[in-house]
Amino acid sequence: MSALQSGLTPKMRPLPQKRSGLVAALDVGTSKVACLIARLRPREPDDVLRHRTHSIDVLGFGHTVARGMKAGSVVDLAEAESAIRQCAELAERNARMQLEAVIVSVSAGRPVSEHITASVDVAGSAVGERDIARVLTAGSRHSIRAGRAVLHSLPLGYRVDDATGVRDPRGMLARRFGIDMHVVTTDISLARNLMLAVERCHLNVEAMVTSSYVAGLSVLADDEAELGAAVIDLGAGTTSIAVFAGGQFVHADGFALGGRHVTLDLARGLHARIPDAERLKTLYGGVLIGGSDEREMIAVPPVDDDEMEAPQFVSRASLVRFIKPRIEEIFEMVRDRLAASPFAAELRGRVVLTGGASQLTGLAGLAGHILARPVRIGRPLGMAGLPEEAKGAAFAAAAGMLVYPQVAHLEHFEPRRTRHSQTGGGYIARVGRWLRESF
Repeated sequence: MSALQSGLTPKMRPLPQKRSGLVAALDVGTSKVACLIARLRPREPDDVLRHRTHSIDVLGFGHTVARGMKAGSVVDLAEAESAIRQCAELAERNARMQLEAVIVSVSAGRPVSEHITASVDVAGSAVGERDIARVLTAGSRHSIRAGRAVLHSLPLGYRVDDATGVRDPRGMLARRFGIDMHVVTTDISLARNLMLAVERCHLNVEAMVTSSYVAGLSVLADDEAELGAAVIDLGAGTTSIAVFAGGQFVHADGFALGGRHVTLDLARGLHARIPDAERLKTLYGGVLIGGSDEREMIAVPPVDDDEMEAPQFVSRASLVRFIKPRIEEIFEMVRDRLAASPFAAELRGRVVLTGGASQLTGLAGLAGHILARPVRIGRPLGMAGLPEEAKGAAFAAAAGMLVYPQVAHLEHFEPRRTRHSQTGGGYIARVGRWLRESF
């Protein structure tokens, strides 16, 4: 975990546009662990996913109940390791191969999104790759914060004197040359312990990524990301937010409320065991009351497993009355956070819901009412071989990590000597490769 000592999470090597590669995704959440293995092959762009350079063929899939996790954080290292190991072995067996490294998602840790500006003097000369390397390094140095780990460091655009939003500054004349960067950080102790749990399974961590960001990579069409969209990843213990504008990831946020809290409310209201409340929520839960819901009765098993005790019966409408207030609270918090983000200026932007908790009946309609935006449920796009159970919104983040290697070249961190950088050529060569693949 040497990279995290300096507050930087591992940075994966970019995937060459004309080469195939194997990639593995590990989504460690509050309620489930999911692992996907896929082969990425170069492909021609299509009308919906023009920015994807590779096709994705899923080779292996595994998922299991999470253990040792609470609100997206490791609370029992041995239990978390056991669940990760079991999930990875299922995926390996399915793909008939052994994993060496994985991309890991992060949904907790109080994500903080910052926009950083840095600049250097170029004395009126033409901007070259060395100047770009200097300004990228200057921007990265501003991103380090005590107690925080950098998950993403994304250049949004360059500044050439007074001109902003420059995409390719090479050869332009300038006195002052700058860059605007979007930096996302998380709590460093959370990142360290999650990374430790994965590494104890004899797996290297290639990169750590924000779950809502990669969920957006899997569910958004290019036009949605260009016009502006907010992806809300509703997990069991957390809700995380990613805002896209102009085709770029521009904002991240999140808080520790999710589907698990809905289940606990239901368990308290029904005086039921938590597993039974979760089952009832999954099978019968929703946020809308229909005409027959007052008459439709549902059996709730007794708490003490006494076979002689008869189950209680409640109406389906009663479930909605326990579920809806917490869902409204979550979306009201999302509304307030979006109002303080760049998404407030994206009047045409839509909201896309992902995550396991997004599957409640009527959720999109309620979210649209509270957020005053068009809302849809997001599912992974453009992936071959994805198992039927992984095609829904619950696996959007896991699927998005298979897309992430195609955009990893957009990331920039302060150069450091790691296993990857030692085999990836000199720093200037890597910046040159980043430029060639970015524009």
